[in-house]
Amino acid sequence: MGDIQIHWLTDVIIILYALSVLLYFVDFLQKNQKVNRLAFWLLSIVWLLQTFSMINKYMMTDRFPILTIFEGLLFYSWVLVTLSLVINRLSKIDFLVFFTNLLGFLMMSLHLFMPTDKVPLVVQAQLMSELLAIHITMAIIAYGAFTFAFVFSFMYLIQHQMLKQKKWTVRMKRFGNLSRLENLAYFATMLGVPLLLLSIILGIIWAIVRLTISVWLDPKVLTTLFVILLYSYYLYMKVTNKKQGKSLAWINIIAFLCVLVNLFLSTRLSNFHLWYQ
Repeated sequence: MGDIQIHWLTDVIIILYALSVLLYFVDFLQKNQKVNRLAFWLLSIVWLLQTFSMINKYMMTDRFPILTIFEGLLFYSWVLVTLSLVINRLSKIDFLVFFTNLLGFLMMSLHLFMPTDKVPLVVQAQLMSELLAIHITMAIIAYGAFTFAFVFSFMYLIQHQMLKQKKWTVRMKRFGNLSRLENLAYFATMLGVPLLLLSIILGIIWAIVRLTISVWLDPKVLTTLFVILLYSYYLYMKVTNKKQGKSLAWINIIAFLCVLVNLFLSTRLSNFHLWYQ
């Protein structure tokens, strides 16, 4: 498949993704099962096209397509779509797919503006290994889990505000109860923390073995450690201090903003992730 066809496929994905998010927004404003069902099937088509795009990229390059930030954002968007479709089937939460894929669409759109230069074969041989592939994959899946934790916490705050103002609307019921949203945010965070911790351990081990530079003062490593500490503090407050409510939701939201800094800004400043820019 040539570059023109690849760009054409990406355009189709973006258009269908936008339509799906738009339909979910319509359903958010005015409950409509037909619109919701159509949005779900459009999102399913987006997932199929994203999967095909990544498989095609793998066949063209003979490597898992996560080596550049262009590829990484596509994979991150794919993770969000996959998990939202699965969770939506297993545990029906009407607005989860809308809020999650609003972020997923943003990531998919951002990936269009990232450099798409091919990684030189010499650089691929030096940088790519099974250890590195596992490191990046685990990190992106962890970011996906943190995204869901953010969405659940955001929904918690909206629901809490509506309850406080006694807005007894149909939309309020579709958010789900507060305890469920809080527990789902907790479980998503509980999944993301060990994944990100294992990812950075693998990344540091790989860097020590394959590179000759020190990584301990690298901005990417430092911000990743800070993110882990922040989410660990959230888990500590939840489990040990039995804390709950708005304060925990805000910690989760602040932590996710740090994830975005880690994903974009610190990568640009990194001497350790020069290929991932």
